[in-house]
Amino acid sequence: MAKEKTLNDAFYETLKDVYYAEKASVRALKKSAKAARADALRQAFQTHAEESQGQVERLERVFEIIGKAARGKTCEAMQGLTAEMEEDLEDFGDTEAADDVLIGCAQAIEHYEIARYGLLKSWAAKLGLDEAADLLGQTLEEEKKIDALLNEVAEALPAERARAA
Repeated sequence: MAKEKTLNDAFYETLKDVYYAEKASVRALKKSAKAARADALRQAFQTHAEESQGQVERLERVFEIIGKAARGKTCEAMQGLTAEMEEDLEDFGDTEAADDVLIGCAQAIEHYEIARYGLLKSWAAKLGLDEAADLLGQTLEEEKKIDALLNEVAEALPAERARAA
């Protein structure tokens, strides 16, 4: 009979998932920075790409804390979000709506990460992994800050001129 799965197992599996997702996020942010038209948006993407490198390193420290090798497992959610971003860049990359669409894609990624880091932080606390909970909490706050910044940038973008269909 298979060994019953525990919260420790769920924590480890989710950690691998987020590790993959965070690395994919760095690539998506770099691509978004290249595609962004507004300087403020380009800067936000570049800054968060650098910040995300630090988040990857924090995740590697969490793997060390639990005594496991840092490795990712394919994150279907992130694959879907980045595929959607690619599609949107193809469809809207050369239009006035490009930056707005990019922000929408980026926020979908950030919201996924916020949900995952919040979950991992609470599980780490429940499992008595206080240092891991602190590290995950730092990343959670960074993700919330970039989400708020993306909102500000979106609101500051000029409205696309209405077009008659």
